[in-house]
Amino acid sequence: MAAKCVKVLGFGDNVVDMYEHSHVMYPGGNCVNMCAYSSMQDVERSAYMGYFGTDEIAEFVIDVLHQMKIETVKCKQLEGENGWSKCTLIDGDRTFGDYNQGGVRGKTPYVLDHFDIEYMQQFDFVHTGNYCYTESQLEKMKGAGLKISFDFSDDSDRAYYEKYAPYVTYAFCSFDGTDEEAKEHLRFIHSLGPEIASLTRGAKGCILYDGTEFYVQPATKIQKQVDTMGAGDSFITTFMVSFTDLVKKGVARREAIRGALQDAADFAAKVCELDGAFGYGKPYED
Repeated sequence: MAAKCVKVLGFGDNVVDMYEHSHVMYPGGNCVNMCAYSSMQDVERSAYMGYFGTDEIAEFVIDVLHQMKIETVKCKQLEGENGWSKCTLIDGDRTFGDYNQGGVRGKTPYVLDHFDIEYMQQFDFVHTGNYCYTESQLEKMKGAGLKISFDFSDDSDRAYYEKYAPYVTYAFCSFDGTDEEAKEHLRFIHSLGPEIASLTRGAKGCILYDGTEFYVQPATKIQKQVDTMGAGDSFITTFMVSFTDLVKKGVARREAIRGALQDAADFAAKVCELDGAFGYGKPYED
């Protein structure tokens, strides 16, 4: 039996992070990371749904997903280049450089049909984000009764929130500002419709708002920082997996939030001790 009775679907982005300082590439992308971290926590079901290219790096990511036993039955390969981004590490902190805007995925809009929605309804929640090119499908997804987890990252403007947050159940973002500015940002997001709004602030930890209470979660100390790639994604994943599991087990919502936040902070600290978002590196040549 799975450690956590949770069914997770990542819908949207997959990329390869190409580390220019070491010439090693790692699978990544917000949604692939969600699936990988869910698998690492032994959920009942972890699935990825998205578009791949037909090049070598696409095959690399597909192979890793299969190694991790992540379901890919609703994925498609489109002729062309897979998504990639170039980055480097400076004192263990990742810095992004050039990227190809998702490759074929960025050029091909998602159009969900009846059977796609039927598949999505098998999961406890569907995760996507502002780099996934899935925004046009959010209204359809919400209309089908799906619980949607969405990462707004750190670069969504007010108009973007106003347009898409009303379709989101759980809203996440990164934020750099004072405590009061952070709380005001959370109030704004929550006012648009999400049940929960959460922001991470690196070493400052996380603040979450459920419309009634602000929950402040300090960051867990990292024993040996190797690579911060995936820190935010691992936090989101673990919160969603743990919160969903605890609620299913009958834990009161308030206590489920607190427990999930602590689990998320602890797991994110461990992820910062890994190379790449979740390992599985492979050398590449320019």
